[in-house]
Amino acid sequence: MIQPGDTLPSVPVKLVDDAGVNDADTRDILGKGRVVLFAVPGAFTPTCDTAHLPGFVANAGKIRAAGVDRIVCATVNDQHVVKAWAERSEALGKVDFIADASGSFAEALGLAKDFPGLGGRRFARFALIADNGVVEKLFVQDVAGVTVSGAPAILLALQGEAVS
Repeated sequence: MIQPGDTLPSVPVKLVDDAGVNDADTRDILGKGRVVLFAVPGAFTPTCDTAHLPGFVANAGKIRAAGVDRIVCATVNDQHVVKAWAERSEALGKVDFIADASGSFAEALGLAKDFPGLGGRRFARFALIADNGVVEKLFVQDVAGVTVSGAPAILLALQGEAVS
């Protein structure tokens, strides 16, 4: 599993943002400036859709004001599903999305997890803060729900407070 101090891997993915859907590399997306990356098991899934993504959409301004250049959500879904979710969630322009349809990025991070009810391997729920592609802080959700990987916890971490 990736750890603080590690460089984020380079993996080809689809980037979904307010410019549309494009082929991209994770290093190009996450390697410039200070970035918050959070990952969800699946677009439109209950907790991801009602608790995780909405918190980042609602707090995007505060997160950017805390020195973050880009907020990115990763999920193991194809770009069509991710684009529909981003549009329906009114997240575009606030959050960019990595559509990791094959799960290659999740595996490269060591943060893939089996979710039989969702069809197999997906991202474990987590968030991280990276600076120029190097992980500063990592928060892996080890209990149900959204606590350490949610926007409020990331805001605390950006302000230098401990997250538990």
